[in-house]
Amino acid sequence: MNTNPEQLVFGLDIGTRSIVGTVGYKKNIRDFVVVAQSVRFHETRSMLDGQIHDIGAVADTVTAVRRDLEKKTGKKLTDVCIAAAGRVLKTYTIRTDYDLGEEMVITEELIRSMELIGVEQANSELRAKEKSDIPYFCVGYSVIKYYLGDVTMLSLEGHKASRIGADILATFLPNDVVDGLYAATGRAGLNVVNLTLEPIAAINLAIPEKFRLLNLALVDIGAGTSDICITKGGSVVAYGMIPCAGDFLTETLMTEYLVEFNTAEDIKLALSEKKKKITFTDIMGLKQSVLPSDVKKVLDKPMRDLAKQISDKIMKLNGNKSTSAIFLVGGGGKSPEFAGILSECAKLPKDRVALRGAEVLGSVHFLEEDVVKDPLLVTPIGICLNYYEQNNNFIFVKCNDDLVKLYDNGRLTVMDAAMGIGFPNESLFPRRGSSLDFTVNGKRRLIRGEAGESAVITINGKPASISSPVTRNDDIRITESTSGADAKATVSDLDEVHGSIIFYVNGKKVSCPKLVSNGSEIVNQMYSIKSGDAISVLDYYTVDRLIEYMDVEKNGTVMVNNVIALGDEKVYENFTVDFGIDNADLTAMARENGELEKQEVTETSVPVTVTVNGTQVVMTGHEHYTFVNILDFYPFDIKQGQGKELKMTLNGEPCEFISPVSDGDAAELRWE
Repeated sequence: MNTNPEQLVFGLDIGTRSIVGTVGYKKNIRDFVVVAQSVRFHETRSMLDGQIHDIGAVADTVTAVRRDLEKKTGKKLTDVCIAAAGRVLKTYTIRTDYDLGEEMVITEELIRSMELIGVEQANSELRAKEKSDIPYFCVGYSVIKYYLGDVTMLSLEGHKASRIGADILATFLPNDVVDGLYAATGRAGLNVVNLTLEPIAAINLAIPEKFRLLNLALVDIGAGTSDICITKGGSVVAYGMIPCAGDFLTETLMTEYLVEFNTAEDIKLALSEKKKKITFTDIMGLKQSVLPSDVKKVLDKPMRDLAKQISDKIMKLNGNKSTSAIFLVGGGGKSPEFAGILSECAKLPKDRVALRGAEVLGSVHFLEEDVVKDPLLVTPIGICLNYYEQNNNFIFVKCNDDLVKLYDNGRLTVMDAAMGIGFPNESLFPRRGSSLDFTVNGKRRLIRGEAGESAVITINGKPASISSPVTRNDDIRITESTSGADAKATVSDLDEVHGSIIFYVNGKKVSCPKLVSNGSEIVNQMYSIKSGDAISVLDYYTVDRLIEYMDVEKNGTVMVNNVIALGDEKVYENFTVDFGIDNADLTAMARENGELEKQEVTETSVPVTVTVNGTQVVMTGHEHYTFVNILDFYPFDIKQGQGKELKMTLNGEPCEFISPVSDGDAAELRWE
């Protein structure tokens, strides 16, 4: 027997009632050869509505199927293709656009990248719509139409464009459904190499692409679920599911005839065997015999209920209108009269609702003898055929316990897996603490925060990095990176504040620390700088700041560079400053410098008239007068000065505050 061992594909249809294993290979682009098949029924209700409840029990049944097929083929089976039922199925249709930046030839890889971006976008929007944190896994998607820019296209490959897009129908199941399938097959010693949805697998055989221009419905009626997909315009446009199928009919027989589940299942299957009487033993131990016609009467109402639910779901998925035809696959649809009942509910002619079995298996060849081509085989073989569509395109890995489906371009890394589960990009790389952004003397200064630790990554328990390659079934663990300490600095950390500023105060050299301001506020060197601060290192003191720093009392007139100064007068480096100088001191200084004849000050008061800025002023109270006395009689507000330096002249000549003034002199005061 030629089993073409290099190309054997192992597919498992893990159903609610049974597990069907198929091993085969694709002989050419059209024909598929089934080398061996094996069917095992669950000994307990380990699955309900397509959901695995007892992983251990299902794993035992899978193991039995695997061993049986290994015995038949003589080959060790390690890789398996599986399909998930549509329990808790969620579908989402989305328009996605991929901006390429510049015009280029569209390759298959670009198309797949665009499709995966759309799938991730659909996943995010679905979770937002559901307002749930439940993680969903994409078990399949189909492209309804492509866009070259804004032009609708059937195919993009080979065209040139700077932007491509697609309408994508993505199908999702909660991760716990998928995890159960992986856990059961893993316990049975199998690696999952392809996962699809049961109706997707079935449609590959039941509705070829050339028929998908028509508005058709495919219903895969299993034991626990009835999975539905709708075609129109050349694409699959909708998926759906109802949690009701063959077991619903079986449970009705259990109640009616007081039998356990397996016996009720045998009664239901006997209807298709055209027996005159159906015999069984009820739970009381009594042997019973019933006519097939009586069993059909018992099943009439539940079959109509099931047909009504299916037809209503089809209507809803198809925009509240009937499809042109309905195809049935799966064991649940084999019950006599069901197709007719469904046609009534769907308001379709009887010949528009039909089982798909032998007529769609014409290109499938069985090496085992006595194989009956019926609807039961459509989904298991479709699972195998789906491998050829998905293999070399997608792989499955686990990333932080989430199952990820990745397009295999031969260069997949941990980064791709992280993106597949929506792991934050910033949590992969070391994160710096917050920066300080401020200005010093008008120039921007940026101090970066400290770097954190990189993400800790392992692949199958071994250390890895973000760029490490990943392969099928890898188990990736990513512990997110950490943030470093925030940047911090005080004024004392700035180079500009180092050193001092020199003044000459009362004849002595004084070294003072530089003053620093933040905006209009003077700050000390221990001030903690904040982002947005405008720091200025001043090259001057004010008179008041200098007095405060020297911790002296202001007494009398303050002179800066021998000019009277107020408290806010700016004092720059190397300026001379004299504190505590009153009029008597000024006179004494003048005498010491030989500017006045030494004479005793008497109590005699001699009035003197002078002209100040064109105005006559009479000064009294002194026997002798100097220029500074003019300020006692002439209203000249130094604070209103509009210049940096006060200019004084006496009779047209520059003078000092200690210059003597005589009757009739002309004086001028002005800011320059």
